[in-house]
Amino acid sequence: MEQAGAFAGEADGFGRLWTPHRMAYIEGERPTKDAGHGCPFCASPTKTDADGLIVHRGEHCFVVMNLFPYNPGHLLVCPYRHVASYIDLTDDETEEFTKLTKAGVRALKAASNPGGFNLGMNQGDVAGAGVAAHLHQHIVPRWGGDMNFMPIIGRTKALPVLLEDSRQRIVANWPND
Repeated sequence: MEQAGAFAGEADGFGRLWTPHRMAYIEGERPTKDAGHGCPFCASPTKTDADGLIVHRGEHCFVVMNLFPYNPGHLLVCPYRHVASYIDLTDDETEEFTKLTKAGVRALKAASNPGGFNLGMNQGDVAGAGVAAHLHQHIVPRWGGDMNFMPIIGRTKALPVLLEDSRQRIVANWPND
């Protein structure tokens, strides 16, 4: 991490953690309201599990690693169908969406023993959805002390596990029920 330089003659107090790999997301085609074109959740299931960061494939929904995780093991449950709102899911999709959320929590408990979880959906741009056009539910594992000084004071998030290592560990612990 590089210490901030002067901005217009004044230090801004921010450290810099250079993440050039994020430019692909920033400069890439932004997700649209249309299925397929530019939607990462439509694209992911068309790839191999490793390339698409897929943890589990169901009949109506799938579970994928978050490419920009809040914590190691951050999962997303998504319907295959390109819908923006929870109320637009069919009954079958809703049932599987819920079952996969529960299975994701079980797999994370077995894989990494978190102390708790944040579960939730942000529907719409104003609600904070990064990909508002395709419904997805977050499963974020939490541990005591995971909000240490780095994100609070240093404005930097340290992720000690690579996405693929987390994905493999969760896949190995996915429940068979």
